[in-house]
Amino acid sequence: MPTFVYMTRCDGCGHCVDICPSDIMHIDKTYRRALNIEPNMCWECYSCIKACPQNAIDCRGYADFAPLGHSVRVLREEEKGTISWRIKFRDGRTKDFVSPITTKPWGEAIPRLADLEVPDEEALNNQLLCSEPEALNIETGLPVIDKSKFKQGVYY
Repeated sequence: MPTFVYMTRCDGCGHCVDICPSDIMHIDKTYRRALNIEPNMCWECYSCIKACPQNAIDCRGYADFAPLGHSVRVLREEEKGTISWRIKFRDGRTKDFVSPITTKPWGEAIPRLADLEVPDEEALNNQLLCSEPEALNIETGLPVIDKSKFKQGVYY
């Protein structure tokens, strides 16, 4: 489902407009508040929701994703380095998730791939992506599961 803006919370700062990849978040000229001008074209990337300093933007999920229906509230806390997600289902249950902020600070340039070192053969054959594990803030690499812990065979 597309994003929607709570007009009473929005202060018209334009962060959502700046970050929207499909260019559908705009500032209403009369009310000076953000709005999604083309809901059918929303990518549901949550970029505007995470960028909004006033927590004025929400998104509702599809029935196949959340059969009970829900609303999503996002709180980006720069000082803690976290993004908190609160999902509220129509039956009253809530689920809270806290994730580290993995994006660059607002206004900081993201390095172009052309400016990075050309990977060697070992890097090309490695399972890690270009910026891992540095971007994940883990020094030990990706978590690995011991193969002996896998289920053996298929049960019918």
